[in-house]
Amino acid sequence: MPTHRELRGVWRLQLSPESIRVCCCCSALRPRYKRLVDNIFPEDPKDGLVKADMEKLTFYAVSAPEKLDRIGSYLAERLSRDVVRHRSGYVLIAMEALDQLLMACHSQSIKPFVESFLHMVAKLLESGEPKLQVLGTNSFVKFANIEEDTPSYHRRYDFFVSRFSAMCHSCHSDPEIRTEIRIAGIRGIQGVVRKTVNDELRATIWEPQHMDKIVPSLLFNMQKIEEADSRIGPPSSPSAADKEENPAVLAENCFRELLGRATFGNMNNAVRPVFAHLDHHKLWDPNEFAVHCFKIIMYSIQAQYSHHVIQEILGHLDARKKDSPRVRAGIIQVLLEAVAIAAKGSIGPTVLEVFNTLLKHLRLSVEFEANDLQGGSVGSANLNASSKDNDEKIVQNAIIQTIGFFGSNLPDYQRSEIMMFIMGKVPVFGTSTHTLDISQLGDLGTRRIQIMLLRSLLMVTSGYKAKTIVTALPGSFLDPLLSPSLMEDYELRQLVLEVMHNLMDRHDNRAKLRGIRIIPDVADLKIKREKICRQDTSFMKKNGQQLYRHIYLGCKEEDNVQKNYELLYTSLALITIELANEEVVIDLIRLAIALQDSAIINEDNLPMFHRCGIMALVAAYLNFVSQMIAVPAFCQHVSKVIEIRTMEAPYFLPEHIFRDKCMLPKSLEKHDKNLYFLTNKIAESLGGSGYSVERLSVPYVPQVTDEDRLSRRKSIVDTVSIQVDILPNSVPSDDVVSNTEEITFEALKKAIDTSGMEEQEKEKRRLVIEKFQKAPFEEIAAQCESKANLLHDRLAQILELTIRPPPSPSGTLTITSGHAQYQSVPVYEMKFPDLCVY
Repeated sequence: MPTHRELRGVWRLQLSPESIRVCCCCSALRPRYKRLVDNIFPEDPKDGLVKADMEKLTFYAVSAPEKLDRIGSYLAERLSRDVVRHRSGYVLIAMEALDQLLMACHSQSIKPFVESFLHMVAKLLESGEPKLQVLGTNSFVKFANIEEDTPSYHRRYDFFVSRFSAMCHSCHSDPEIRTEIRIAGIRGIQGVVRKTVNDELRATIWEPQHMDKIVPSLLFNMQKIEEADSRIGPPSSPSAADKEENPAVLAENCFRELLGRATFGNMNNAVRPVFAHLDHHKLWDPNEFAVHCFKIIMYSIQAQYSHHVIQEILGHLDARKKDSPRVRAGIIQVLLEAVAIAAKGSIGPTVLEVFNTLLKHLRLSVEFEANDLQGGSVGSANLNASSKDNDEKIVQNAIIQTIGFFGSNLPDYQRSEIMMFIMGKVPVFGTSTHTLDISQLGDLGTRRIQIMLLRSLLMVTSGYKAKTIVTALPGSFLDPLLSPSLMEDYELRQLVLEVMHNLMDRHDNRAKLRGIRIIPDVADLKIKREKICRQDTSFMKKNGQQLYRHIYLGCKEEDNVQKNYELLYTSLALITIELANEEVVIDLIRLAIALQDSAIINEDNLPMFHRCGIMALVAAYLNFVSQMIAVPAFCQHVSKVIEIRTMEAPYFLPEHIFRDKCMLPKSLEKHDKNLYFLTNKIAESLGGSGYSVERLSVPYVPQVTDEDRLSRRKSIVDTVSIQVDILPNSVPSDDVVSNTEEITFEALKKAIDTSGMEEQEKEKRRLVIEKFQKAPFEEIAAQCESKANLLHDRLAQILELTIRPPPSPSGTLTITSGHAQYQSVPVYEMKFPDLCVY
């Protein structure tokens, strides 16, 4: 049977001359555009496009634009046939012709031609040959750079988005070809974005189904950014060679361009696929690439849209709240970087939302940590719990760092609101003012969340400068900050004092006061201070007793370490610098003398180290305040006591007591009075300089609050009553009172003898009258309130003991060892009132 080629040859041989003339006539009758298109193809495709005939075709297309759609259809037909027959040479010629026609013709009639053009580009992209795919991409990129007079709303690019995204994930075995295909895919996506993104009426490219393909494709190629130079920051201008050779650089620039064109309505659609990609590829731990991506996002988008990105990060953090600690820490680190960039521009209305979300996750982290500690077991499980505990600390530190950075970049009016917001979250025992749920934390978790919140507050208050102390420390903020519930632990007390220092130190003097020491010459510190304004004076009249009380009780805690004494000393010094007038100076000196007396008497049974630490604190402060007020007699008395201590009792000075190896005394009762600061000497020295020293003879008594009875700490009501009895005058004065007295016959005789009772009563009445005449109203009110509270507590105890429910034959409910039991009473043993018996 003859082949097709043989039959064709036989057919040609059988043609007569007349038939040949008929065929020539028929070819002449073909449309001109087809003849012009056929003429641009040479017999040998290696010769390339016939330029002369191409110029004729171009002139014809420009002269008769209505023929463009037919020219395009015919070229598409020929190209499709050549692609199927694998005639790559003719395919290249056809695409070159199409490109030239596309660049030469700009009119309304080009739109039908574009449809044929895109159909041919799609045919090339569908082919399996890499060369044809790259050829089709190059043609599409040229088309994308053409600005059309009017948009074509019916044209869609769904196929091109899918195909270019697939090319970005090419897995060709040859590395060079794989890189070439990926670069072509990225350039194709860039072309689609440029062609569609500027048209507001055609926003299909921003739809989620397209963004879910475009963004991951770009991020997939950007993951190779470690191989290239990473450029963090505003978009740079890389060289053309880098763009062509490096997919990572090209993808990054395309990603920047895409985000730069995003608007308010489609910003979220462009950002959400980033989270999906990072989750799918587990790129939150480590999170270097995630941080790199979001830095690009924050620098590329318009500044007014920054809060949208922050909201998306917060929402994703909520969605991944049950993931591993390192994943959550990675997301929070990304949030920190985003906030750092957004803080330079517009953060928007998300300030409270950011802090609320971060504090919520801080509570969750503490809760997870507490649960792990409670549920830990021996062996490997215990090691795993310890490892997870460390990971949770990473999360907590990241949250605190983010809160601090965010807060430090806010304006003062917003920062004060955030301070109140965080303070409102701090749990306080016995009250329900805080808004943070701590029901699942327990005591250890509650203490942990208190520390974390105070650390966050410390970061926010850093660098805060208020014109008046009332603005920095309003009553609604100061009351919970100085709550007894935040004095349970030495670390809590340190954080509270540091927060106070941030808000009080308005002239940056704290660094000069660092470390508790005897300063030879305070003038060398060059302390900056201003005249006390009226608002600050009113603040001290209203809240001074509260500050003194906090310092007084803070000095008497058994778990104090050296840092606590240093911070307490700094607190006294800052109050002296920022808030002290003559009245406040007298109160501070009274407070220092009261601390000295408490260390000598030791009614709280403090260890010897703490008693000597209090003595050293008093010495350091009185040395400082005496030089600040510059009263020569006062300075002379303080210097003399410090000199004697240096020779005889160096453990009363901060330079010695806080050494690692310091010899401590066995007792303080037998020391010479010259080692102590005496009230009468101080009053004499200050009185000669015009100070009102009448109040120095009245011992300081800490103010009592309602929270003292609610707190777990030992109530200071008993302390106050003891001080009132033991310290009718300042101790020590001329003689040091001994706590013990030898019991002899003479002592018993004096105790029985009542001849001196009248004189004692008169002296007692005189002291009471003097106290009510000279003591400040706050102290008188505090003492009366303490007595009233003590009476109320005693009455409550009596009523609780006397008022009992009547016995019942059915039994009385009692709780023993945590179990409820009913104890029945026989009827014959019950006592009835007389009126009930007949």
